[in-house]
Amino acid sequence: MEALIHNLNTMHSRAGAQIPFSSINYGTDTSPEGRMVIRNILLATEAGLGNGETPIFPIQIFKIKEGVNYNPGDPNYDLLKLAFRTSAKRLFPNFSFLDAPFNKGFYKEGDLDTEVAYMGCRTRVLANVYDPSRQTTGGRGNLSFTSVNLPRIAINAKGNLDLFFEDLDRKIDLVIEQLLARFKIQAGKKVRNFPFLMGEGIWLNSDKLGPDDEIGEVLKHGTLTVGFIGLAEALKALTGKHHGESAKSQNLGLEIIAHMRRRTDEMSEKYKMNFSLIATPAEGLSGRFVRLDREKFGKIEGVTDREYYTNSFHVPVYHNISYYEKINIEAPYHELTNGGHITYVELDGDPLNNLEAFESIIRHMKESGIGYGSINHPVDRDPVCGFNGIIGNECPRCGRREDDGQGPFERIRRITGYLVGALDKWNNAKLAEERDRVKHTEI
Repeated sequence: MEALIHNLNTMHSRAGAQIPFSSINYGTDTSPEGRMVIRNILLATEAGLGNGETPIFPIQIFKIKEGVNYNPGDPNYDLLKLAFRTSAKRLFPNFSFLDAPFNKGFYKEGDLDTEVAYMGCRTRVLANVYDPSRQTTGGRGNLSFTSVNLPRIAINAKGNLDLFFEDLDRKIDLVIEQLLARFKIQAGKKVRNFPFLMGEGIWLNSDKLGPDDEIGEVLKHGTLTVGFIGLAEALKALTGKHHGESAKSQNLGLEIIAHMRRRTDEMSEKYKMNFSLIATPAEGLSGRFVRLDREKFGKIEGVTDREYYTNSFHVPVYHNISYYEKINIEAPYHELTNGGHITYVELDGDPLNNLEAFESIIRHMKESGIGYGSINHPVDRDPVCGFNGIIGNECPRCGRREDDGQGPFERIRRITGYLVGALDKWNNAKLAEERDRVKHTEI
C-alpha cells in the first residue's frame, strides 16, 4: 500500500508529463485481507511521502455504512476511526455515505458493485436507464458534461421568475443538443481507439466487441451530464439574498435545481440514455464566467463583484455560517444532483487536536442525507526540516522563516476536490476564493 501511494504520486504518465488523476473508494470490505488493505492504505497516507509530504493522489473516499463501520461493534468501526485520524492530518480520505436515500436504494448486501463510488471531487454514476439490470458502479463513467451559467440567466431575468425559467429551459435544451452531438462523435469511435478501456474489457460489455467494432452501444452505459455554477449569485440577482441568508431564497434554489433535475430525467426517458445533473466543481469556469458577465453587465453587488462564482449549490465561502447550518442547507441538493455532488466544511486550526469535533461533523453530514462530504483545514509542511502542521511565518520546529532563501513552506489546500501544494499554481479566481474562505464553527 505504501508503494501504491508513492507510485501514484510519482508516475508522470498522464499526457506524458502529469501524475494521473486517480481515485479509490474503500471501507466496506470486512474480510481479513480487505481490512488489512484498508488499514495499510490509511497508515501509508498518514505517514506521508518521503520526508512527511502529504500525498496529493489518489483521491481517497472512505465509504460509510451502518452495520459495517458506522457504529461501535461494527466490524470495520476501528478503520473508520483511523480514517478520521488520517483525514484530520492529510485531508484524505473524503467520506461517502451509502445510507443516503439516493445511494441506499441501489445497495444490495454482499454486492460491492452496488455500493456507490465517487470519482475525484464529486462525479457519481450508478442508475442506468439504458439497462436497468446493470445499475452498478463498475465499468462505467461520465462521457461529457456542460455547465449552465445560472447568474447570467438570473441577471437577464431582472427578477422575473417566469423569464428566468424560460431562459433556463432554452439553455438546458442547448446543452442537451451539445451532449448528443458529442456522443455521436464518441459513438463512432472503434474499440482499437481505446486499447485499454475497450480492448481490455474495462468498460461494461466492451468485452463482447472486436477491435474494429464501434463503441456507441456500450457507451450508453455511461452518463451525459448537465452542470451548473453560481446558484448563490443567481439567487442574489433574483431575490437580493442567497440561500445562506434567506429561507425564501433556499426554497427558490431548490426549485431551480429540482427543475433542472426534472429536465435531465425527462431526457433520460426520451432517449433511453443516462442524462444526469452534476454540481459542477468549476475550477477555471468560476473565473471565466464572472469575468465575461462583469464585462457585459458591470459590477453588481453580491453577483459579479468578486473574482469567482460560487461552486455549484454551495453557500458562498465568504458567508459566516456554522458548519451545522451549512450542511443542513446544502444537503437537499445532493439528492437532486445525481451526476455528482460534495459538501465541504472549512475548519481553522489543527483538527488532530480535536478528533471528536472532526468526527461529529462527518456524522452530522451522514445524518443529514449528504452523499459525499469532506473537511478542509490547513496542512502546511516545511520541506527543510520536515515539520507537518500549521505554519505561520516561522516554522515551529526549526524556527526558519519563509523568506530566508531556503524555499517556501508547502501549503496544501483543496481546490474543488483536489489537493494542491503550491498556491501560486492556482488561477486568480480560485486564489481569491481561497482567501475569502471563512472558518465554520459549531454554533
